[in-house]
Amino acid sequence: MSVTQVAAYAAPAAKAPLERTTVPRRPVGEHDVLIDIKYAGICHSDIHQARDGWGEGIFPMVPGHEIAGVVAEVGPGVTRYAVGDRVGVGCFVDSCRACEYCRRGQEQYCVKGMTPTYNGRDKEGEPTYGGYSTHVVVDENYAVRIPEGLDLDIAAPLLCAGITLYSPLKHWEAGPGKKVAIVGLGGLGHMGVKIAAALGAEVTVLSQSLRKKEDGLKLGASHYYATNDETTFEKLAGTFDLIVSTVSAPLPLDAYLSLLKVDGAFVNVGAPEEPVSLNLFSVIAGRKTLAGSSIGGIPETQEMLDFCAEHGLGAEIELIDAGQINEAYERVLSSDVRYRFVIDTATI
Repeated sequence: MSVTQVAAYAAPAAKAPLERTTVPRRPVGEHDVLIDIKYAGICHSDIHQARDGWGEGIFPMVPGHEIAGVVAEVGPGVTRYAVGDRVGVGCFVDSCRACEYCRRGQEQYCVKGMTPTYNGRDKEGEPTYGGYSTHVVVDENYAVRIPEGLDLDIAAPLLCAGITLYSPLKHWEAGPGKKVAIVGLGGLGHMGVKIAAALGAEVTVLSQSLRKKEDGLKLGASHYYATNDETTFEKLAGTFDLIVSTVSAPLPLDAYLSLLKVDGAFVNVGAPEEPVSLNLFSVIAGRKTLAGSSIGGIPETQEMLDFCAEHGLGAEIELIDAGQINEAYERVLSSDVRYRFVIDTATI
């Protein structure tokens, strides 16, 4: 395959509606795989970036870092995959490969910066284009195998939403005997509930209202509380070993930190566009940790997929045609999705 144009949906400029276009894909190199994309999840971070919410973007922008597909071609040096293999691509497609974190399989924390799947530049300085497209070419070392036990459509969101929750839950040792709260029951949060419950933790959902309580309990939560009820913070003071916040709006951190036990951790995986404030006594009292967590590296992402397959965990999705992407963006912003939009890329 030589450099070719593939069909895609792109934002031509910041805040502009996405539209059908074509973008270039590089030739399949020595260690590359060409992936026929079958499904691409819509992540809230796609909206942040397409609308310059996290800083100035690179346009035209083809979002999408929740990619599930099938290998269509392999380079002559490829050893990990063969044509026909089911594979996924997450939030990055390269890294320096030499720093201590890359060598440790934590490429997401690459000292020189990993190469994002979209809205970034590769080592040749060319812009990267994401999964809202029919095909992508990536180095074999930055793809992961999707187990046979997972359908590709419900597996796609695991490449961001799944690993974004799995990584902190594992790092902070969620499991039997641990009380874990998930803040927000959306695309990220619903996977957090499923994974934390499968790990053996006692799971509580903290959501603005009780509107999704029935869903939360079905997904694996034991308890569900509304944060718009002021008594919630009184009832739950000092309750949790770990709280993972998935929301992308600023929260009253002091109130949430009061819910932790001594030595508890409040971990942010949602990334608000605005700064947040904090009274440091909220962490000093109780030796509490306020932390953040990114996605996982390639080994941990594979571990997460295998774990999800073993436990029958996939995303709860609404499958859409590519022509519905702009409508889906607005619905995500109004919390009108249960719980992840996934694009059928055959419609691009």
